[in-house]
Amino acid sequence: MRPQDSVVLVTGGASGLGEGVVRMVVSAGGRAGILDLPGSRGAEIVAELGEAAAFFALDVSDPAQVERAVDAAAAHFGRIDVLVSCAGLSPAARTVDRDGQMFPLEVFTRAISVNLIGLFDVVRHTARHMTANDPGVDGERGLIVNVASIAALEGQVGQAAYSASKGGVVALTLPLARDLARFGIRVMAVAPGIMDTPMLAGIDERRREALLDINLFPKRLGRPADFASLVQSFMENTLLNGELVRLDAGTRLS
Repeated sequence: MRPQDSVVLVTGGASGLGEGVVRMVVSAGGRAGILDLPGSRGAEIVAELGEAAAFFALDVSDPAQVERAVDAAAAHFGRIDVLVSCAGLSPAARTVDRDGQMFPLEVFTRAISVNLIGLFDVVRHTARHMTANDPGVDGERGLIVNVASIAALEGQVGQAAYSASKGGVVALTLPLARDLARFGIRVMAVAPGIMDTPMLAGIDERRREALLDINLFPKRLGRPADFASLVQSFMENTLLNGELVRLDAGTRLS
């Protein structure tokens, strides 16, 4: 599977890691569907990239919107070859803080709803369309790449909701690969480290420099282009399946 021959749907495709994948696909000659919130930069990015891209507004935690957006994307492009699930949020709170206030249950629920349940909902609808694809090399019909986090494995203080949701994404990887193997659909997960995305927006320069020191090598933040390059490698190597790959410059969270 090559980017120039593929239709790639990207949740969270209007910013950060997702936008990096969209730009990689279009620059390689492929077509990209941006699935993101109505108030995102999706339409603006499509205006820049032209007919090779299309925007489908949705909130991944709303099942009706997910079904409508995925079906619309499949109808627009004629097929779906790759799904890259980047949509997510990262709420932070302690289970019980210094004032005795508990982690708001609605915040925990929202994180699971978006990062895990919403991701799975998009996966199942997209996989249904992929099963109708003509098989390619090795009988492949599709590729699903889900974004987890190193916090799934080494969650820090205040990351109970985020780590739990991303841990669920990691745990989904092998069962999804086994479920979809009969159709020639592969499933991979990525655990990014500290990436230069909107999730880091607003941090001061001192804290930003401190984050760089956590990486073993190279001493820089990850970039959307780094993630997009990894997705391209997944596309081109059909032997990659059912696995989590860390993209973190050797970082281990304390």
